[in-house]
Amino acid sequence: MFAIAVVWLLIAGNSTGRAESEPVPPVAATIQPTVTSAGSAAAPTDVSLKPALPEQAAPAEPAAVNGLKISSQSWRRGGLGSNALFTFTLRNNNEYAVKDVEIHCAFTRRDGSHLTERTRVIPDTIEMKSRKTFTRMHVGFVNVNASKAICSLVTASRI
Repeated sequence: MFAIAVVWLLIAGNSTGRAESEPVPPVAATIQPTVTSAGSAAAPTDVSLKPALPEQAAPAEPAAVNGLKISSQSWRRGGLGSNALFTFTLRNNNEYAVKDVEIHCAFTRRDGSHLTERTRVIPDTIEMKSRKTFTRMHVGFVNVNASKAICSLVTASRI
């Protein structure tokens, strides 16, 4: 019954007067058991909704991609014109090595309109305070109308 009420409240219209884009504070249901005269806990009957307190966030360590950047990039077609082959240099300015670098490439037409996107994970290690060049790496198949491409870093794993 409680679950039905919660679902109904979620589906029901905006009765709080908040805008749709405003964040709603998290609510956690707490069930408090009632204690009988014999001292034993009976089945929980009182259900109250209390705002959940935000947990203490642990200090986040900097993401591995923060000190990593693509210093140069170019691309060309391969195969019968539908393969995108990228040549780029990754520069690691971190105090640690990184691996499994994920790149995201966006392809556009000459007029700048969006065509397609491709993502690729590079299963290689880039040592700390170094750079590594990848030549003609296959990123994926692209539309034959693609004339421009830009790759950016998404994630990397710290070693």
